[in-house]
Amino acid sequence: MNSSDLSSLEMIRKFIESPTVSRDSNLELIEYIRDYLADLGVTAHVFKNAEKTKASIYATLGPADKPGIMLAGHTDVVPIDGQEWHTDPWKLVEKDGKLFGRGTTDMKGFCAIALSFAPLFLERGLETPIHYGFTFEEEINRVGINAILDGIKDFPVRPAMCIVGEPSEMKVVVAHKGKKSIRCRVRGFECHSSLAPTGVNAIEYAAELIAFIKGVSREFSDGTHDEAYDIPFTTFSVGVIQGGTALNIVSKDCVFQFEFRHLPKDDPEDLYERIIRHAREELEPRMHAVHTDTGITFEIMSEFPALDTDPDEEIVSVAKRLSQQNDHGKVAFGTEASVISKHGRIPTVVCGPGSIDQAHKPDEFIAIDQVAKCEEFMHRLADSVCES
Repeated sequence: MNSSDLSSLEMIRKFIESPTVSRDSNLELIEYIRDYLADLGVTAHVFKNAEKTKASIYATLGPADKPGIMLAGHTDVVPIDGQEWHTDPWKLVEKDGKLFGRGTTDMKGFCAIALSFAPLFLERGLETPIHYGFTFEEEINRVGINAILDGIKDFPVRPAMCIVGEPSEMKVVVAHKGKKSIRCRVRGFECHSSLAPTGVNAIEYAAELIAFIKGVSREFSDGTHDEAYDIPFTTFSVGVIQGGTALNIVSKDCVFQFEFRHLPKDDPEDLYERIIRHAREELEPRMHAVHTDTGITFEIMSEFPALDTDPDEEIVSVAKRLSQQNDHGKVAFGTEASVISKHGRIPTVVCGPGSIDQAHKPDEFIAIDQVAKCEEFMHRLADSVCES
């Protein structure tokens, strides 16, 4: 290994050994990043959540009077609860050409590699600045990236373009699906099951609405496809349902959670309104005919937009050149890239080491050859933005 390789590996180790599960604080890691940059003479901006328990960090290397390229990623990881690991998830373990640990692929590997190249970027002298943006709570609701975008919106100079290093096997991704997650509560009217017609069965009405959602889903699976995606159509899924107290009681309450992951061409608000309209116009009138104190309510749990970057944007050609790719792709999983692109109005692509197939699993790993490819990417980036 050369010195930059060792630096990358040690930085990945530092990131993995900081267990920044989304529900917990990431401040220790953010403070480490801030101090690391300060030692290099770089001032970072830390944007904390309202509770002051988590933070995102943003910094600019090089000239501050011109826009540059932002390297972005999230510092939080999913929990290990209930997973059977064969290595310590909070220790970096090298074995069989792989680096094991929670977050190696999703996505501390990219963040650590990008940060480890800061000394090289600075030593070679930057003509075009490099911006770092590392966030919290990407795995929950993506508020961490909004903290950065809100924090820098009045800065005299903002990034001209952005690369989010989510695992894409260092392939350039220009589009991904958006998502909306919803909690639905059905309030019925309970009675003895022998008198079922005099009650309003919340479970049954929930089942009718779920069947309607399934029908809408089938329309999309049978409709127009975008074959660039592995799942080439908008999908719907019901994941959690709870209701009822006893078999001989007509259920008063039922709660279920569903989501849809939509192609960029499909309007999420239209999809959501279609489901609400069915509940209001088809289901609730029948419920109210039995008892007025019944109904169906909806609560948005989380959402993020779809990414749909124009292939002619400069960032696409830049990322292809750096990754030595001739084409680009689309993926089903979501990232902060769509928020940066739509809310931040910064042209953005996804390009990072590792495979999404390893994300969120026990024994998560990143292949060492993927780390090497990301390092080569960073060296080419230095060649393109530095003076020497």
